[in-house]
This record gives sequence, structure tokens and C-alpha cells, in this order.
Amino acid sequence: MEIKARDELAIGLGTIVAEAGKVIMELQAAEIGAWRKPDGSPVCQADIRAEEIILARLATLMPGVTIIAEESFAPGGGGGVPQRFLLVDPLDGTREFLAGHKDFTVNIALIEAGSPVVGAICAPALDQVYVAGATASRADLAAGGILGPVKPITTSPVPGAGLRALASRSHLNPETEQWLARAPVAELQRAGSSLKFCLIARGDADVYPRLATTMEWDTAAGHAILNAAGGCVLGLDGSPLRYGKKDAGFKNAGFIAWGRRPPP
Repeated sequence: MEIKARDELAIGLGTIVAEAGKVIMELQAAEIGAWRKPDGSPVCQADIRAEEIILARLATLMPGVTIIAEESFAPGGGGGVPQRFLLVDPLDGTREFLAGHKDFTVNIALIEAGSPVVGAICAPALDQVYVAGATASRADLAAGGILGPVKPITTSPVPGAGLRALASRSHLNPETEQWLARAPVAELQRAGSSLKFCLIARGDADVYPRLATTMEWDTAAGHAILNAAGGCVLGLDGSPLRYGKKDAGFKNAGFIAWGRRPPP
């Protein structure tokens, strides 16, 4: 996809995540019931309604493009994975949402040949949207969930005093704790959802290790934004995290997100 087309699509996806985020905030203010999916993770009406909106808007914006979305994902479906497809997480950080925290997000990414090339993330409780095609930008949400002017963002050099690290609030496992203990970490912040990728992309943190299983829709939009801002997301083998892993159930074994690529 051409550079201009990628940046234009990023704005289109940004408008969609902003609309879904507005509905999520309306539902947060209402009476919300939650239940457990077969894997034990929580789901609520905000997840379902946001996904319905996103799927409808994507069908118009990108007709015919395969969409793999968290709440409608059916493991073991027939056929292969196309070279070009969309990954959707309608509400990343449902635990944070239900607990009343603000760091939950809406995520859409376009994948081409295994790499995320366009991404959009909305953090509706923070009135923030992040988008990336060839370049990465952020925008504030105006009244009514309207996308404001976009401003470029970029990662920052690693400070000499040590790494500013991020870790999951809800999913910090022993392997990730051990990695953090070995690394030259000067500051550690806990946060939920894909917002951690955005914090690195805008230069407010340096590294986010996640040595535990995630799903591709959890990481793809943040990966696209971080790549465009000057960072990278590496798998545990040191190579860029790849997408379309149908045989693995679209799961990531683990990754480390960096603001600047580490030396070999």
C-alpha cells in the first residue's frame, strides 16, 4: 500500500475507533452486566456493541477484506489466512473497564504479509486517539467523540539513567518479572491494555516486555503505531512479531516492545 493511502486509511480507522469508544463510554455510565467466556476472560455488553459498530463501519470502508475480531472469532474455521486482513479488539482491557480504570482501548489494525501496516487505537476515557500508517500521530477527542487535529508522535532515545519500563496491571507473570529484574530498569509503571504501546510511541516510556501469551488482536494496532513512531515489537526469538498465525490460534507466545531497537 502506498504511503499516502496508508495515512489516509489510518484516519479512517481512527474515526471508527473513536465512534466505538463513544458508545463504550455511554455503556459504562449505564447498568452493565459481565460474564465469562470459555477461556475465563471477562466480556460485557460494551465489548459486543463496540464490535458490532466496528464490523459495520469496516464493511463500508474496506469491503471484502477479511476481519478477525475478538468477540466473533471462531477457532478452527476453515480456509487459510489471506495476505491482507484486519484485526479488531473492540474493548482491550475489559477488566480495567469493569474496575473503573481509564486505561482501556479500542483497536483496529490492517495486516499485510504478516506485518501490521496501519493501526488505530482509541482510549475513550482519556479522550485520546492514536493512528499510524507510514507515520504515527495522536489526536484528542472533542465533544461527541469527534476526532480532533492529528499531531505527529515519535519515540525517544533511551535515557542514560536507565529504562522506563511498562508492565501489565492484570497479567504480570513470573517470567516477565524476571526479565524486568535483569534489565537496567530505572522506573516501572503498571498499566492496562494496548495503551502501553502508545506511551512508548509518544516517548513517555522505553520498553514493554510481555513474556506471556497474548492474542494477535491485542498487539497489532499498538505494533503498527510503535513501528511508525520509530520503535519495534520483537518476538522472543528477536525477530519482528508476525501476524496470521492460524495454526497457533492467532496467539503470540510473548514479545518485547521497544521505543528504540536494542543493540544486537
